Amino acid sequence: MSWTPLRPSSCPSRPPRPSGPSRPTGPLHPPLRRVFTGLVLAGLVALSTACEGPSAEPADMVLRGGKVVTVDEAVPQGEAVAIRDGRILAVGSDAEIADYIGTETQVMDLDGQLAVPGLIDSHAHFLSIGQSTLQLDLMDASSWQEIVEEVARVVEDAEPGTLIRGRGWHQEKWEQVPEPNVDGLPFHHDLSRISPDNPVILTHASGHATYANQRAMEMAGITAATADPPGGEIVRDAQGNPIGVFRETASGLLGPAYEGSVSPDPRQLARLADERVLSRGITSLHDAGVGYETVDMYREMVDAGELGVRLYAMLSASNQELEEGIEEYRLLGYGDHHLTVRSVKRLIDGALGAHGAWLLEPYEDLPSSVGLNTTPVDVIEETARIAAEHDFQLNIHAIGDRANREVLDIYEATFQAHPEKTDWRWRVEHAQHLHPTDIPRFGELGVVAAMQAIHCTSDAPYVLQRLGEERAEEGAYVWQKLMDSGAVICNGTDAPVERVDPIPVFHASVTRRLDDGTTFFPDQAMTRMEALKSYTINGAYAAFQEDVLGSLTPGKLADITVLSKDILTVPEEEIPTTEVVYTIVGGEVRYSRDDVSPEG
Repeated sequence: MSWTPLRPSSCPSRPPRPSGPSRPTGPLHPPLRRVFTGLVLAGLVALSTACEGPSAEPADMVLRGGKVVTVDEAVPQGEAVAIRDGRILAVGSDAEIADYIGTETQVMDLDGQLAVPGLIDSHAHFLSIGQSTLQLDLMDASSWQEIVEEVARVVEDAEPGTLIRGRGWHQEKWEQVPEPNVDGLPFHHDLSRISPDNPVILTHASGHATYANQRAMEMAGITAATADPPGGEIVRDAQGNPIGVFRETASGLLGPAYEGSVSPDPRQLARLADERVLSRGITSLHDAGVGYETVDMYREMVDAGELGVRLYAMLSASNQELEEGIEEYRLLGYGDHHLTVRSVKRLIDGALGAHGAWLLEPYEDLPSSVGLNTTPVDVIEETARIAAEHDFQLNIHAIGDRANREVLDIYEATFQAHPEKTDWRWRVEHAQHLHPTDIPRFGELGVVAAMQAIHCTSDAPYVLQRLGEERAEEGAYVWQKLMDSGAVICNGTDAPVERVDPIPVFHASVTRRLDDGTTFFPDQAMTRMEALKSYTINGAYAAFQEDVLGSLTPGKLADITVLSKDILTVPEEEIPTTEVVYTIVGGEVRYSRDDVSPEG
């Protein structure tokens, strides 16, 4: 693949003299003379036009020689796309787009590869993605012992008292159940033994539970007498002693263990996250929960040109803070659409893997529990009132069927209280397990289902244990049922819960295939075009940005992802091997595979 300025050959001052057999050698018959003279004049006109430049408005950049999928039914699929002033100028065949090539146009040869609208991750945690690059990555750990060994290696080089952090463990993905345990969760003693002087805090893959060693619990003042906070649980042994695991809001009790540790510069985290997401072909990211200070930092970074990805930031603040500052922090398309703030994020329950999802009926594998309501319903009802009055979108994390029903009830009541409003697009973040009677309500109410397909295949090994087969089939990750209701589904990774990589998400969307080769209710899989739309135009719609993002439509922002394989047609087993070749944001190449060293 090449990307070089295309420059025409030097233009001669007069047409070249005929040579070879076609060169006239004697007087011409008058009719032939007229024909010959006409051909010469036509050549002069064509040559003059070529030297003056393209017949159409010249582009700043042209991508050609590939397969361009626009995700816009009004714009045909093409081989090439022209870009000018950071926006799509035209899409068409190579011959058609050649008219936009001028003397200064940069031309990128796609070598037959696939160009699609810039991929939109509709639910991730931007700064946490940066943070994940600086701590222990435990996502691939196959046992508790492996995690303990990873921590021990870090402890060897750590200064006494330094906080050791990690993320990504998931007890359901371990090859064997550790002993002793509570609900499959091991006791802290192994961690405490190998790290007696350093606090250790390890976050569950979902972010909804935390492991802590004895030192961390001592620093936080946690004992057997410590009470469970509202919406959280300290997991205890038979004698009532904490085993080191904290579910949902109980993780907040460990705050004092972080004190004194050196926190990374948030700007550094943002830069690390920016680099990571751009390398994965992501041009826009919906940042699921940030405070006012983070928005201030993002705005400063946008002003300084330090952010390549576009951010759609959801405010996470108390109701009082929202009342006081929500209007001040409204930002629509700030910095050439690099920062938008017009939504609020709330959580009403926890995660299924940590038994924190709020269910209508008890867990199959934990009959004593229906999960946790992490934010009181009346608090969220007040948030809904504030959001509606200030014309902000409300996006609520809801995983269990009880949580989803409560959210839909709140949304429906709010919509009915404001009949003058019609285009709400309020969202349910995750919407993983639904009661069958609530599925049609998404389409009826116009509620967006902001889902992450990778959660389906990642969670499937334990979903049947948690819910039982009947409940799982009726309402777990029911993409086709939701789309049949008329609901819009946007896709994402929930990174760092999962790796910030759209390719495995696309594969999960269209196959629902697990690592062992089995499939999880495959009738709910998306078609390949449905999956692509969930990562492009649907993500734009879910952020009120479909007028500028989500498709390669002339006039829209020139955000383009170039992939090494045609994920719309290659065999399913080849999809995971697809690589990002280029990430283009606003007509500027922000990532190029060719610029990455073999080491990384």
